[in-house]
Amino acid sequence: MLDLHSIYKTFNAGTVNEKTALNGLNLHLNEGDFVTVIGGNGAGKSTMLNAVAGTWFVDEGKITIDDIDVTKLPEHKRAKYLGRVFQDPMTGTAATMQIEENMALAARRGMTRSLKAGITAKEREFYREQLKILGLGLEDRLTSKVGLLSGGQRQALTLLMATLKKPRLLLLDEHTAALDPKTAAKVLETTDKIVNSEHLTTLMITHNMRDAIAHGNRLIMMNAGHVIYDVAGEEKKHLTVQDLLAKFEEAAGGELANDRMILS
Repeated sequence: MLDLHSIYKTFNAGTVNEKTALNGLNLHLNEGDFVTVIGGNGAGKSTMLNAVAGTWFVDEGKITIDDIDVTKLPEHKRAKYLGRVFQDPMTGTAATMQIEENMALAARRGMTRSLKAGITAKEREFYREQLKILGLGLEDRLTSKVGLLSGGQRQALTLLMATLKKPRLLLLDEHTAALDPKTAAKVLETTDKIVNSEHLTTLMITHNMRDAIAHGNRLIMMNAGHVIYDVAGEEKKHLTVQDLLAKFEEAAGGELANDRMILS
């Protein structure tokens, strides 16, 4: 479903601020893989997601999504293949619009616009049924402005909107990092429910090692712009945080210089 082959990306090339963010990155995801991604600051995690999304073009290499070469496709032309949730809960929804209006925007993405009535009774019932999945009572608040919701409610709504039209690939860029622990756990529970029920191929970046171990069927660790550890199945299930720290030191040749990961 996703193939990254020999990906390179350098920022500020030829200047004193030159930074190689992706350095020969190779990664292959089969359909239905739920891959958690960890690594220190500057490891290349978000750069990889942005490369897949088309936020910028890579310098070298090839990116395919569901056997479609998207390497040179601009971001807006890749959007139909992707669902994405960012770290900031305020990013994925329109605060001044109602919940049902936000849902309608997500449901009609890529469709031809018409002069028909805004939201039909059938659509409204569909949105209500989908919102029940979240277990937050939002199905009874369809006409509430999204700006009145909490950060956790907005992030859960964003996740639902990103998957309303089943994407070929779901990108989760630390989508619980800005939430309190209880709310983050609820959003992760919802993530598992949606990803598993829809059989979505997913890449989830996280700084929380316990979350990386507990969620998904596969875990990769990045450092210096490439994958240094890739584990799946039963081996992943039996990992501990200490195992991951040891693997980093073994693969990267040094201690994990990221307090957020160690403390989490």
